[in-house]
Parts: sequence; structure tokens; C-alpha cells
Amino acid sequence: MDGAVEQLDLALSDRRMSRDYRFGPARRAYDDPSYVALSAAFDGNGLRPYAPVHLRTSQALGADMAFHWIRRTRIEGDSWDLEEVPLGEEVEVYRVQVRAGSTVLRDLRVTTPHWTYSAADQASDGASAGDVVQVAQVSERYGAGPVAEWVLA
Repeated sequence: MDGAVEQLDLALSDRRMSRDYRFGPARRAYDDPSYVALSAAFDGNGLRPYAPVHLRTSQALGADMAFHWIRRTRIEGDSWDLEEVPLGEEVEVYRVQVRAGSTVLRDLRVTTPHWTYSAADQASDGASAGDVVQVAQVSERYGAGPVAEWVLA
């Protein structure tokens, strides 16, 4: 390879649609036996927001729990010169879920990197030790990215 490989320029509507590809030596015809055929669909992971980091709370289950986290970005996130990294999305939105195993006890969207799980909401949800709070940044082009997790204790 000579470094000339480029990312496929696919429309958003082409995500997750299977397409057929053939690749091999440029000097040979596409029907040459040295060419390899491949059917593949792509999720568009280059659009997926990163998982938030440093998800924390200082309170225990049964008291109001103020959760805080730090967002990450795909846009100029490596600069140490910036006070805050660029958002890299149209709007700042996070999906917050409280889960007991595969059961979702609470599912909401917040627009700041913090959320308070009140004692009253915990009681209403039936939250208990071992349940998990999950936070994911949401992209308008991709949807929710990977989650950061906090196990309730």
C-alpha cells in the first residue's frame, strides 16, 4: 500500500446497508482471480460520539445523588491550549439510564454534563444497590454513543 487509501465517502442514508466490494492489484482487471470480493455494511463509527469520562457522584443510594461527567469530542480534542474542547455536535445532549440488569428503571435526556438522581426518584424507580447508571453522549447524526457506567452502592 502506498498510503493513498481513503475512507469511503458514503451518505448517511448508506449506513448499515450491505454493499459489494472488490479489491486487488490495480494493474489487473477486476475479474482477475487475484481480486477478492467482499460484502460489508458499515455503522458509521467515525460519527459516533465518544463515551463520557470521569462519571462520579459523592452521595450514596437513598440520598440525592448529583452525578457529574466530562464529555469528549472527535473535533480538536487533543489541544491543551483550549479551556474547553469543542462540542463537535449540533447540540449537547446525553442519554441517562438507570438499569436493573436489562430492565430500564429510568430513561431521560439532559443537556448539561450533570444530573441529580433524587431520593424520591430512586424510591419511585425501586433503585437498589447493584443497579447501574449509564450516561452516553447523543449525536444527531449517529445516535447514542458508548456509555460510561456507575454502579449504585
